Amino acid sequence: MTLLEICCYGVEDAMIAQRHGADRIEFCAAPKEGGLTPSYGALKTIRQRVTIPVHPIVRPRGGDFCYREDEFTAMLDDIRLLRELGFPGMVTGVLDEDGNVDTPRMREIMQAAEGMAVTFHRAFDMCADPQQAFDSLAELGITRILTSGQQASAEKGLSLIRELNARCGVPIIMAGAGVRPENLETFLNADVKEVHSSAGRWTPSPMRYRNTGLSMSADVKADEYARYGVDGDAVALMKEMIMDHSH
Repeated sequence: MTLLEICCYGVEDAMIAQRHGADRIEFCAAPKEGGLTPSYGALKTIRQRVTIPVHPIVRPRGGDFCYREDEFTAMLDDIRLLRELGFPGMVTGVLDEDGNVDTPRMREIMQAAEGMAVTFHRAFDMCADPQQAFDSLAELGITRILTSGQQASAEKGLSLIRELNARCGVPIIMAGAGVRPENLETFLNADVKEVHSSAGRWTPSPMRYRNTGLSMSADVKADEYARYGVDGDAVALMKEMIMDHSH
């Protein structure tokens, strides 16, 4: 049966996703950045409150996946912390300047993450050669690859997803980016083993007082009074579709 991973940006969201049938949580901060390493406080709390597997992301900043020395050192420290806190897995990815998997650095990551399942995230979609990247990751012992098939959405990248999915089965191919109830059937029919969805929606902030003339974001058009969260109904619907499909 296809496994349903939900990307969550808060502990409460993860609890909602769990309640509505998610099989696993990818835990992140900073939705506008596409997911960054969560804080120690959030990590500690989610370990206490969520019983399904939680895989936090280790990504020190938005943008590309080629990191400075200081950023990479912090990543290794964050990974060691996740191990100490008892997380069963984590999500990360490092590339070199030429768009290849940075094998020496990934080896250090695998060492720091010993005993945890490691997912290589959509840094894979920024790789110059997906087949070669797949081989490198298989050799490193990566558990799974989260990919949109190198396209803007997993639906558009379906042919590469199918192709990689037909390979030896390790790493597992998890389809993600724009996966939602409306197109889930496409991935189930393609025999994808795991799907990743944020099942998310923006809701207005409860703040009554608003100073709307300015933004805290470098993106001046960003809405400071919108919040991103999990839509429990969407999670439940996807889970139901997966159950129906497997019967």
